[in-house]
Amino acid sequence: MTCGEFARGPFSSYVSTLVNAVVVAAEEKLGVDPVVLDLRELIDSFDALVVTSGRSDRQVRALVEEIERFVDLALDVKPIRVEGFFEGEWVALDYGDVIVHVFEEAAREYYDLEHLWNAAPALRPQPTR
Repeated sequence: MTCGEFARGPFSSYVSTLVNAVVVAAEEKLGVDPVVLDLRELIDSFDALVVTSGRSDRQVRALVEEIERFVDLALDVKPIRVEGFFEGEWVALDYGDVIVHVFEEAAREYYDLEHLWNAAPALRPQPTR
């Protein structure tokens, strides 16, 4: 699975590797419906937004820990900032060029980031299992 295939062309190697690590980590911890949004044409702040969800606050925290572990293994980087980990309803990880949001399912539906950024090309990676 590659997450760099968008109409604008592939992400940089760094962004593509980071996004792929996030998606694989989410798959490992059974994250629900990961989606990658390509925001390069819409904003200058970052290139990609990755959204996934878990079925409980406990699973959300497990997803976040696995994402941090996989990204660290792939690129030897830590998030610049992590918000919401202890609450576990909505956790945001800021990796600079990539922002990751991990929600409980109800919070994801309520905030509906995919609709907010509906002008962005979206990729819904298919599970490899």
